[in-house]
Amino acid sequence: MDEAGRRMKDDLLGAVPALRAFAMSLSGNPDRADDLVQETLLKAWGNRNSFTPGTNVSAWLFTILRNVFYSEHRKRRREVEDADGQMAARLATHPAQDGHMDLADFNTALQKLLPDQREALILIGGSGMSYEEAAQICGCAVGTIKSRVNRARNRLAELLSVNTVGDFGPDSRWRPALSQYTRAGADER
Repeated sequence: MDEAGRRMKDDLLGAVPALRAFAMSLSGNPDRADDLVQETLLKAWGNRNSFTPGTNVSAWLFTILRNVFYSEHRKRRREVEDADGQMAARLATHPAQDGHMDLADFNTALQKLLPDQREALILIGGSGMSYEEAAQICGCAVGTIKSRVNRARNRLAELLSVNTVGDFGPDSRWRPALSQYTRAGADER
């Protein structure tokens, strides 16, 4: 393998965590996300000669993953769903800690977003891409991406009942009790 091939291999392997996170946001299923990442890596490696050196490898990979997802989505439209949720209910496990519940609530809310809003939010907020890079991946204007991210953030806040910064985080459910305790302690002094 030549130097360019080794560099491409390193770039592909380095992008796996971000690709998996993006795939999870699109599919909502860890197994399907892994399949999407694998298919993306295979397509990227097979078409590595079409990649223009010096351009953004991450954007190229995210575009491939997005195209793979939507291609599969079109194919799967005819599949029968688990409409009553009986199969999913048998597979679900309840989280043991509050953090797991918060994450589950967030994931549920994230999946309720419109697909284009979820995609934009994950690219910007989750993957740390610029608005310009996200716009290029999604094939739309930068203003459209900004609008989608803003709408996604507002909808998430609504779904998660977040009104202020104090409404989320690990201490949010204990903050009211703690503030009463600290006020009571100050009154006694």
